[in-house]
Amino acid sequence: MLKSLRLIPFFALLTLGCNQDYNSPNSTSDASVKNPQELSEAFKSYWYAGEAELTSYKLSQARYGELREGTAMMVFVTEPFLPEVQVKADKQKDSNISVLKLNATKTFNTGIYPYSIMTSIFYPVANNQSALKVSTSVQEWCGHVYTQLNNRNSYEITSHSYFQGEADQNFTLDKSALEHDIWTQLRIDPTTLNLDTKRMIPSLEYLRLKHKDLKAYSVDLSQNQLQDTLVTVLKYPELNRTLKIHQDPKFPFEILSWFETYPDGNTTLTTKAIKMKRLKSPYWNKNANKHEVLRDSLGL
Repeated sequence: MLKSLRLIPFFALLTLGCNQDYNSPNSTSDASVKNPQELSEAFKSYWYAGEAELTSYKLSQARYGELREGTAMMVFVTEPFLPEVQVKADKQKDSNISVLKLNATKTFNTGIYPYSIMTSIFYPVANNQSALKVSTSVQEWCGHVYTQLNNRNSYEITSHSYFQGEADQNFTLDKSALEHDIWTQLRIDPTTLNLDTKRMIPSLEYLRLKHKDLKAYSVDLSQNQLQDTLVTVLKYPELNRTLKIHQDPKFPFEILSWFETYPDGNTTLTTKAIKMKRLKSPYWNKNANKHEVLRDSLGL
């Protein structure tokens, strides 16, 4: 069960996203915003077709010193984003930012009780700055916790927990590279990763589960191609943690698996997720009981 973090003192209007300016500029004057990346016709055809990409993974999750079997899902979809209030836009505006959103979920059991984890990442398709917003929630029978990062003039952090001593917290952090950026940036163009990055804020999920301070840590970032697979590796020496992401090096750069190794309990364990099925679908319209059969297409 989660303890104190020790923190420092949808898409129903996809067509709107298709019609907006793909490289809509951010209204901020933040110096960290770079020139937008030009989107290929292949990208536009794949990601602005009125569908989300749904991929299921067989999950083996490290928790309490043991590996737990479960399921992970990655739901990638483009949508228009309001930079001011940092939510999905319902109306066309020139200031909207087109983002590639990732909703990543995990479900697994720890003995008698279940865990459910979800992370949402809103990353500009212009591939010219860090995610505009990231949130992570963890639910289990002892309670639930929630962390949100908003990318404005600094990183604005909101944290809620059911643990005494953690409770409700709000603070800011200086901007640094985000591990959460990696997942979406790899889907846009894996060759654009800054392999010279030396410090990075790890995933909010990891920080929650392992009760680490939410801050930037030293990181070694590398990429290698092994036969028909591109492997991106993040090593955090201070945390004794390594994350390896395997993907298809050809567009649309599908994520095939990932492996996350770190001390857990009295041993070192590796969480792994291996792709089962992929489906493109406007799933938000598939919510009737008759549509449950579609879960078979994802091996769920």
